[in-house]
Amino acid sequence: MPAPLDEYPIHQTALSMARVASSDRNFYDRSYFNAHDRDGGTLLITGFGVYPNLGVTDAYAAVRRGDILRSVRFSDALGPRGLEQRVGGYRIEVQEPLHRIRVVCEHDDLGFDLTWTGAFPAVQEQPHLILAGNRPIIDASRFAQVGSWTGTLHVDGDDIAVDPAVWTGTRDRSWGIRPVGETEPSGRAAAEPTGGFWWLYAPLRFEDFAVVVIVQEEPDGRRTLNDATRIWPDGRTEQLGWPRISIEYRSGTRLPVAAQLALTTQDGKPIDIEITPGTRVPLHVGCGYGGDPDWKHGQWKGRDWSDTSRYDLTDPAVVARTPYGVIDHVAHARCGDAEGWGLFEHASIGRHAPTGFADWGSVAP
Repeated sequence: MPAPLDEYPIHQTALSMARVASSDRNFYDRSYFNAHDRDGGTLLITGFGVYPNLGVTDAYAAVRRGDILRSVRFSDALGPRGLEQRVGGYRIEVQEPLHRIRVVCEHDDLGFDLTWTGAFPAVQEQPHLILAGNRPIIDASRFAQVGSWTGTLHVDGDDIAVDPAVWTGTRDRSWGIRPVGETEPSGRAAAEPTGGFWWLYAPLRFEDFAVVVIVQEEPDGRRTLNDATRIWPDGRTEQLGWPRISIEYRSGTRLPVAAQLALTTQDGKPIDIEITPGTRVPLHVGCGYGGDPDWKHGQWKGRDWSDTSRYDLTDPAVVARTPYGVIDHVAHARCGDAEGWGLFEHASIGRHAPTGFADWGSVAP
């Protein structure tokens, strides 16, 4: 049967828009947003996804204030694919493509009506590919943008005014293949693990420009993804070479307390960015990423499903699982005299020779 999207001249293959070109069960199409005030006291992370080959659509939102993380999730069967992005009490409205987006969440414990405005043009990132043997487990495209928010946020009975002069954030749209839904049999991957995963993602907003840095490395330090771009207000982009990264970790942990990014312009001039990570949210606690035991993106939960959770991030059970996934931090940045804000997303799991972590149990001295 044709889908509503088939009415538009947007086809990429000979298929109806009801289908995607890949038959891989892990095909996904997803939005991610974060929002925070500039003192970093409140951090919201939210997103919406569709999983055509699983027949599922879902959304999540999580807000950290102090040591408490409140999370809500919505999931349902995926219907005919159209321009509407909605599941349960959650919806995204594209008011001006690539610039202005309205995001609404209706739930008693966590709700909001927020409008995003891009501060700089969106930038296309380098393709992201991870192989398990010869099989792609991640094969995705993504664009990113920095911007500001306006609207209202309601958390556990408290109403918070979101002022664009104070609230900033980053967003991305990604699509392709990545592990989603119910866990697949691990097979050979469990018997012959890679030994580690190291990831850094830092979209940063300064007054006159934005910077997006993405780095992924194997346990021996071999870089499998390297992307550093500066974005100017008129849409010009500038490649910033091979980032040299130094991270200081809190003693006894792998939680970053400071980071330095050494970048280089095309004519060889250095650009040094210092980052202080602030309030953080583990994406595998309440947000459905990675090994989240409570809920996972694309997982079939039945029709018209929703759930809410409250996490105490000082709870030993939560603390114990925090190191084994990607963590999003509010980033306060300095680039020369310029002050910036954004996201410092980082994971250091297992062995990573460049930072001296020898195995899964290694931590900073």
